[in-house]
Amino acid sequence: MTKRHVSLPDGAEAGVRGFIDEVDDRLSSDEDTCEVVRDVLVDLHGDREAWEAWQDGESVSRAERVRLQGYDPCNATLESEYYAEKDEAKFQRSKHLQWLWRQFDATPMADNVEFALRFRQMLGKHLFAECGDDCRFFKGISVTYGHNIEVGDNVVIHDDVHLDDRGKLTIGDRASISDGVHLYSHDHDLVDQTEVRNFHTIVADDARVTYDAMVRAGCRIGENSIVGARSVVQGDVPDHHVVVGSPARSVRVKPGWEVVADELEDGRLPDNQDEREIAYELPDDLDRFDEFQRNLRPPK
Repeated sequence: MTKRHVSLPDGAEAGVRGFIDEVDDRLSSDEDTCEVVRDVLVDLHGDREAWEAWQDGESVSRAERVRLQGYDPCNATLESEYYAEKDEAKFQRSKHLQWLWRQFDATPMADNVEFALRFRQMLGKHLFAECGDDCRFFKGISVTYGHNIEVGDNVVIHDDVHLDDRGKLTIGDRASISDGVHLYSHDHDLVDQTEVRNFHTIVADDARVTYDAMVRAGCRIGENSIVGARSVVQGDVPDHHVVVGSPARSVRVKPGWEVVADELEDGRLPDNQDEREIAYELPDDLDRFDEFQRNLRPPK
C-alpha cells in the first residue's frame, strides 16, 4: 500500500515554511533559548496582546499572570528536573526545548499534520543528541531529557509514545514506533525504589515496535524485527524475529529471512541488560533524601 501525496495550499505552505525557518534560525543562534521559546509560545497560543499589556505594567489576574509566566520555560519545572544523576549542563537547554515541544502539542496547530511533523522534525534536530532526516514525530510524544536520544533517518514515532532517555536510547534508520509504546532506559531496584540503574536501550534499523508495547531498559530490538501489540519485552529480540506476549517470546521468523535469522530455544529472549548498564556518579554535595520515608529493612 502506498500513501497519497498531500500538500498545503501555496499561501499556507509559505507561512508554515517561513515560521519554521524563523524558529530554526533563532534556536541555532546565540539568542537565549528561554526567550525564543517564550516568544514562540506566546504567539502560538494567541497571547501576544495580553503579554505586551502585562509587560507594559497593566494589571492582570493571578491566574493570567501564571499563564503568561508559564510560556517561559525558566518559570517551569519538569519531572526529570528532580533526577539526581542528570547532566545539569545538558539538561538546561534540553529542558527549554522539551517545554516548547510539549506546549506546541497543546495548540490546535499540533493537529495540522503537514505543519506539525515538520515543526517537530526541526525541533528534534535541536533537542536530540542526533536526529536524522525525514523523520515523522506525531502528537503526544514525551521524553525524559531528550539529549540522550539518537534517532536515525526516516524514523516514524506515532502518538503518545514515551521515550525514556534517563540512560541512553538509540533508534535506528527506518524504525517504526507505534501509538502508546514505552521505551525505557532506567530501572528501579526491587527493594529500594530510590536506587536507579541506567542502561542503553536500542531499537535497530527497520525494527517495528507496535501498539502499546513496552520495552524494558537495556534491551535491544533487533534489525527488521517486530514487537507485537501490547507485548512486554524483557530481553533482546534477535534480528528478523517476531515476538509477542508478556513476557514477549519469539513466535516466528519473518518469512524469507529464515536463512539469516538466529534460532531461539523455546522462543525465550536472552537477557543482556547488564552489558548495557551506564554507570554514573552522584555529586558529593548532593542533598540526599528519601522522598518515600520508608523503612526498607526486612523483618527478622
